[in-house]
Amino acid sequence: MKNQRKAYSYALLAVLCWSTIGSAFKISLKHIGISHLLLISSLTACLVLFLVVLIRKNGGLLRKVTLREAGSSAVMGLLNPFLYYLVLLKAYDLLPAQEAGTLNYIWPVVLVLLSIPLLKQKIRLTSILAILVSFAGILIISTHGHILEFRFTDPLGVMLALGSAVFWALYWILNMQDKREDITRLFLNFCFGFSYVFIYILIFQRFSFPSWKGLAGGIYLGLFEMGIPFILWLKALNYSSTTARVSNLIYLSPFLSLIIIHFVVGEKILLSTLTGLVLIVSGILWQGWRKS
Repeated sequence: MKNQRKAYSYALLAVLCWSTIGSAFKISLKHIGISHLLLISSLTACLVLFLVVLIRKNGGLLRKVTLREAGSSAVMGLLNPFLYYLVLLKAYDLLPAQEAGTLNYIWPVVLVLLSIPLLKQKIRLTSILAILVSFAGILIISTHGHILEFRFTDPLGVMLALGSAVFWALYWILNMQDKREDITRLFLNFCFGFSYVFIYILIFQRFSFPSWKGLAGGIYLGLFEMGIPFILWLKALNYSSTTARVSNLIYLSPFLSLIIIHFVVGEKILLSTLTGLVLIVSGILWQGWRKS
């Protein structure tokens, strides 16, 4: 049953959750290491998603998982949450939150570029121009506006933030091709992702119990980045008469995130960050408008 008011309400709640994540990443990393933060947050997301599976009475779908479906979830869980968040959290560790979070929003552009070789899609000249607009935004953010000098404030941090967008775009492509029930699929993906993080810590690090602030940060991220907002977003899509009527609301998130970062983390929002973000989002919206 379509209900556009409910669709907007669920979508805005999801956007509000995602808007707090840049600040949560930055604050949490002061109290806990990257891999341990990901371990706690992915476990929390698994528990939340499993609860939703039970509420929806989809537990039977888990018993019917085929070997091929398990393999698909194993690959997607490797991309997200394992590789995506390991790389993104390292970017947040190296860069100001406003830069890491904003650069990560380039993923729709990366999605278009990867769709050319992977999905055999053709790209128009107007899409190329739109991509160039978004990339101009990247240069402005990563050079703090000094694009003619081509001097990056932290090259590794910039590469990691952009690399996380590649992992997310690859995950999204695989996700679009998987026709399983959404929450069940997401739960299995996160189960594999949690397993990878656990094995990674056992092999390369030593497990240590975090402080209560680190634990709280991991739980918060598991709830409001990986778990609840995806459920809210799916409900918004189900209630909406068309996907387009709610999908563009996602671009409120980076702007709200900058406001929260300023007041919660205490970062001074640079004009270069805001200008670059406007260019990135403008390029993405231009592509979407040309396709409509």
